[in-house]
Amino acid sequence: MPSYRGPHPPKRGPACVVSLRKMSHRDQALQIFEAALAAVDPFQSVRRVLSRDDDSLTLQQDGTALRFDLGGIDRLHVVGCGKAGAPMARAVEELVGDRISSGLVVVKYGYCLPEETPPAHIRIAEAGHPEPDAAGMRHANEVVEILQGAAERDLVVALISGGGSALWPLPTPPITLEEKIELTRQLLASGADIHEINVLRKHVSSIKGGWAARAAHPAEVMVLLISDVIGDRLDSIASGPFAPDTTTFGEALEIVERYGLGTDIPVSIQYHLWNGMAGKVPETPKPGDAAFERVTHCICASNAQALEAAGVAAEPMGYQVEVIERPIDGDVGAASKAFCERLRQIAEQRSERPVCLIGGGEPTVILGSSPGRGGRNQQFALACAFEIQRKKELTVLSCGTDGTDGPTDAAGAVVDGSTIERCMSLGLDPRKALDAHNAYPLFEESGDLVKTGPTNSNVMDIMVGIVG
Repeated sequence: MPSYRGPHPPKRGPACVVSLRKMSHRDQALQIFEAALAAVDPFQSVRRVLSRDDDSLTLQQDGTALRFDLGGIDRLHVVGCGKAGAPMARAVEELVGDRISSGLVVVKYGYCLPEETPPAHIRIAEAGHPEPDAAGMRHANEVVEILQGAAERDLVVALISGGGSALWPLPTPPITLEEKIELTRQLLASGADIHEINVLRKHVSSIKGGWAARAAHPAEVMVLLISDVIGDRLDSIASGPFAPDTTTFGEALEIVERYGLGTDIPVSIQYHLWNGMAGKVPETPKPGDAAFERVTHCICASNAQALEAAGVAAEPMGYQVEVIERPIDGDVGAASKAFCERLRQIAEQRSERPVCLIGGGEPTVILGSSPGRGGRNQQFALACAFEIQRKKELTVLSCGTDGTDGPTDAAGAVVDGSTIERCMSLGLDPRKALDAHNAYPLFEESGDLVKTGPTNSNVMDIMVGIVG
């Protein structure tokens, strides 16, 4: 169970036997979140869709069984990037380890499997996230070499999950890694959403936006994905390395202008984007390109699956469950206000049963010039704490399914109607923390942080609201 240091320490035990009288609302919110995490476990998610019978590898997708004849291939290569890469690799190796010719999966520092369970035939390498680093660029070059060496009778299994964009940094020359890092920093601070950020990433990369598929052609490619983007768009998960890209250099320039970055981004990137507009630089591979003729994508786990599992866990606790169908996105301040407004509406209706409101998504935070420590989930939770102040029947949890919210070791936080008063009684200034995007020190002192450690997964964020 996620660790939580607060006024009501969580109790352990399966959700199906939890009594409302024995657990606090905070503890129940934590167990509901834990159930959501378990439902999108990368190892189990891969094994649900992929199976082997002798020389037949079967992929279950949308009710259809796709079979790959292992007897008809010469070599099998496994490549990948993302926070879920290590358990995904272990699941694939358990099935086809005897056939793997080469394998390299890049994960975030600290997201390797324990020493006793690493894959024997797939190398797990670590690199920087959310900021790319030289290790990631070196490993991305190695991956491209593997893909370019794949032949027509080879099968490439690609394991793609959230965080992959940063973990496969391969800027198009003459753009340097440092210049791409600067672009990433500016985009993350600008308030651009993940789809907009990925448009830029794809148009300054030699591996994203379908270029990995172009490198692997004419080999057959099976892409297994853990989705961390709203709508599960194949061209956005890790910036779509094996997916056709429908965006253009023109759209990339529009996004740069939209967020006032036109003269701030590195000059080499400005020139590259303008040269792309002028047709002097090749566009990303588009739908219909021959590179995608033998590529199959399958989403193994998503935010929707996590939300469904959260609802299933809440019902035996006695809750009436309401799942917000629309993804929670946009400005974190507006998103938190809307979430709490729905909680207040539910409270005013005075239902005979307590209600659990569940949502998921990825709101954005526009950082100031000198932001403090925190992440979007901690910012969401702190904003909610103000919205539900003195309403002691209301509780809100907001956590990232990857276990790391922003550049911190917390997944997020859990708050209730007493949080603001409790913080102030400790001599803390929650308003100042909110304005300065500095929620982590505040919640660390108040005991409201939720820490899971690396989950080796990433299907965006989970928000749980309880009306007691």
